[in-house]
Amino acid sequence: MDRQFIAQNQIVERYLAGRLPPKGMAECEQYCRRNPELIDELGLSEQLNAALRLLEAGGHAMPWEEKPRRWWEQPQTLLAAVALCVALAVLTLITGNKLSAQSHRVSSLTQQLTNQTLDPVESTRTILLIPSRSPDSGSVATIGGPHAELADLKIDMSWAKYPAFQVTIDRIDQGRVAILHNLIADSNGDLRLALNSSALGPGNYRLSIDGLTWSRAAVPVAWVTIAIAH
Repeated sequence: MDRQFIAQNQIVERYLAGRLPPKGMAECEQYCRRNPELIDELGLSEQLNAALRLLEAGGHAMPWEEKPRRWWEQPQTLLAAVALCVALAVLTLITGNKLSAQSHRVSSLTQQLTNQTLDPVESTRTILLIPSRSPDSGSVATIGGPHAELADLKIDMSWAKYPAFQVTIDRIDQGRVAILHNLIADSNGDLRLALNSSALGPGNYRLSIDGLTWSRAAVPVAWVTIAIAH
């Protein structure tokens, strides 16, 4: 490769356009390295400056400038993602601890209820309860006392036209005690529950009453709260 060959075959132009094969590019670079004056003769510096001005006018970044990163490649995006992952991990840990504590509490209450002994019933009392149609009902009856009694609870549901009922018993602010399924009202429209007052610990208990449709769907209809005293 010599100057005449370079000029006749437009080697420099093809080199700049990236149309030379690898071998031709290597030979061109070797020749220019041995003959640096060729760069000045061809006016490559002026051409390069003109190309750079054209790039700048067109709003393109200079070859030596770092290309702008996409939003997901920027450091602040990575830091935000790491912070979000840490926050989610902490939230998961806290939630897991709370669920574990609640499960332990329910298990403890269940065990206490299982191990609790029943006192012999010394009296029987019939108590008529008029339930509220709002869940915010106050205590309407107190059962028990110094001596255990058998409370015959009669919950007036004559106004609720359902074939059967479901009663859920919750100890307020503590946990679920029992669910009684498929209760049928008597001829007077009363639900009958017989309860030994020593079977439950002292405190307030909410009875949530659901009407069961013919398809066995539960519909909340009434609430009543009782207090257990020892």
